[in-house]
Amino acid sequence: MSKLKVKVINQSGNPLPSYATEGSAGMDIRANLGSPIVLKPLERKLIPTGLFIELPEGYEAQIRPRSGLAIQHGITCLNSPGTIDSDYRGEIKIILINLSQEEHTIQDKDRIAQMIVGKVEQINWEAVEKIAPTLRNEGGFGHTGKL
Repeated sequence: MSKLKVKVINQSGNPLPSYATEGSAGMDIRANLGSPIVLKPLERKLIPTGLFIELPEGYEAQIRPRSGLAIQHGITCLNSPGTIDSDYRGEIKIILINLSQEEHTIQDKDRIAQMIVGKVEQINWEAVEKIAPTLRNEGGFGHTGKL
C-alpha cells in the first residue's frame, strides 16, 4: 500500500505520531507541556502538541478522542471530530474536556487524541426546486425502529 507523504515540524520532545498496529486508522497525538495541566470536572482546555503539518491539497486531518481516556477518565475532545484543513499551518492543539466528576491531570507526553488523515472533496452547489425522493424521505432521528 502506498502511503501519503505529509511534511511535519515536530517542536516537541515526543516521537512523531505513528500507527500502533498495521490496521490502525488513527495515530496517537501527544501533549507537549512545560508543566502538567489539571482538568477539573466539566473544564475544557486547549492542549498544545508541538506539531505543525503541511497536508496536500485535497486532504484533511481529523482529531478524535481516544477511547481509553474517554472510558477510563471521562476525557474527550470538544469539536469532535476537529478538522485540520490542508491550508492550516499553525500548531495542532487539542481541545480537551473533562466529563467526569474527578480532576484529571494531563502530563507532558500523554497520548491525548488521535489523528486520522483522509481525502476530501469540495463541491459546487446546484440550486434546484426539487430533489429526488427516496424511501426514507424526511425520516430522521430514530425513524428506523424502536429501542
